[in-house]
Amino acid sequence: MSPATKTKRAFYSAGGAGDCVFTPGRKRRRCVSSSLISSAPETKAGGSDLLDSIPEDLVVSILRRLASTSRCPADFINVLMTCKRLNTLATDPLVLSRLSRKALAVKAQNWSEAAHRFLKRCVDTGNLEACYTLGMIRFYCLQNRGNGASLMAKAAIRSHAPSLYSLAVIQFNGSGGSKNDKDLRAGVALCARAAFLGHVDALRELGHCLQDGYGVPQKVSEGRRFLVQANARELAAVLSSGIKARSWLQPQISNPDQSHGCPLLSDFGCNVPAKETHPANKFLSDWFAVRGGDSLGDGLRLCSHGGCGRPETRKHEFRRCSVCGVVNYCSRACQALDWKLRHKVDCAPMEQDAADDGGGNVQIDDDNVLGPMS
Repeated sequence: MSPATKTKRAFYSAGGAGDCVFTPGRKRRRCVSSSLISSAPETKAGGSDLLDSIPEDLVVSILRRLASTSRCPADFINVLMTCKRLNTLATDPLVLSRLSRKALAVKAQNWSEAAHRFLKRCVDTGNLEACYTLGMIRFYCLQNRGNGASLMAKAAIRSHAPSLYSLAVIQFNGSGGSKNDKDLRAGVALCARAAFLGHVDALRELGHCLQDGYGVPQKVSEGRRFLVQANARELAAVLSSGIKARSWLQPQISNPDQSHGCPLLSDFGCNVPAKETHPANKFLSDWFAVRGGDSLGDGLRLCSHGGCGRPETRKHEFRRCSVCGVVNYCSRACQALDWKLRHKVDCAPMEQDAADDGGGNVQIDDDNVLGPMS
């Protein structure tokens, strides 16, 4: 046998990266530098903490991504509780500005001054969802009308569709003021902008405004087209959510012998599932649920659509159903949604005696009445 196969020659080389051993006939073994090991921060247990060796800008970039995709507040809270370094970097303005709406979903029963300060801190970083959420809470719950409207306007200026639509509802109803403070043209303009950005409720509201001539010249065919577009977008959202078609692609049938409308469009009979409620509207519903439910005192009532949560800011602010006179809504969009969810079954003509004032005069203000859904 040759000397090369009988003898293994080892070459030793000393360098700054530590001692490495090279043996012919074998793969080179990669050695971890002793200097790198010695430079890594040590934990209390004597080991090395590689997290502290990651650059801050890279950690912040990762946290921004996590903040924008958080599915609940717990996702973000768990990061804050991991270690001191992550707690500090997770509250960086660059991270707070990217928090998702679900990460900002404060529960009404857990509302506190600390939660208020946290939302305000997110607002200061330019987070649009925080501006909208805190604006809704201040306007409707804390009754700080001016500041709440300004926060929503701050988000609306930067094309935040839910803020634009909420401001439109305020203009339609004159919320926070008197009946004379209604500005229907401004409400239509805000709805049009929100609809252009893809807000389905705004598009539906705009369609009803055109159909009824409410705040805009009446154009029935144009309004009908917008309503069909709203339903098509609603249908597309359901399809993209992954819900099985069999669970909803059936027409609503109040009478077993009679079906209603097109089976693909919710305003015309399709049992399309209700969309997920925005955390801000969920907060309003829960806030007032523990403070009197539908009756808030002083004759004020909540919007009858369960996914809305908006309360009246003065008596008879919302318009009521012209058929039963029992339910009232902040908008035609809420009426359309509640109609397909539950009111279509419950609605019944109100008795004449209940509508009369005792002298045969019906006490119904036409401006505060919503027409029946077709």
